[in-house]
Amino acid sequence: MAKRTISDIENIWSNVEGIKKLSDRVIGFGPFGVGMDGLLTWVPIVGTVYTVGTGGWLMWQGLRAKATPATLARMAAYMAVDAATGTVPIAGDVVDTFFPGQLLAAGALQKHIESTHWVEDSEANAKASGDHDRHLETVQADKKLRRVVYLHD
Repeated sequence: MAKRTISDIENIWSNVEGIKKLSDRVIGFGPFGVGMDGLLTWVPIVGTVYTVGTGGWLMWQGLRAKATPATLARMAAYMAVDAATGTVPIAGDVVDTFFPGQLLAAGALQKHIESTHWVEDSEANAKASGDHDRHLETVQADKKLRRVVYLHD
């Protein structure tokens, strides 16, 4: 895998935000919203293709951002529910119109990104230079951070 930078991670976060809004929040009213996913669910096959396509793209972004298996599983579960509801005629379409699968999956990935201390180095280099312990201390000191990810591993 190519070496990533913090800028790459920021771009992933931003791209995921765009899909989140396009898919589930083009039209918002209070805590509810409808986006392309909800609108296209009423078009046979097209809605399912859109849901599966955006779900696959979000999963790919999760892999690029070195998301944990738990985060990827959570994202996959949201997208599976979203795709499954869209396959049930009428009642499923109504549920799928308002079920924010992409929004939930994207939010899980963004939360993962925000709770990670990103380092533009390899773990071996950080350990050799003594910086690894400093990175661990940073994670321990900041309650929002949960783990260290070395982008060049």
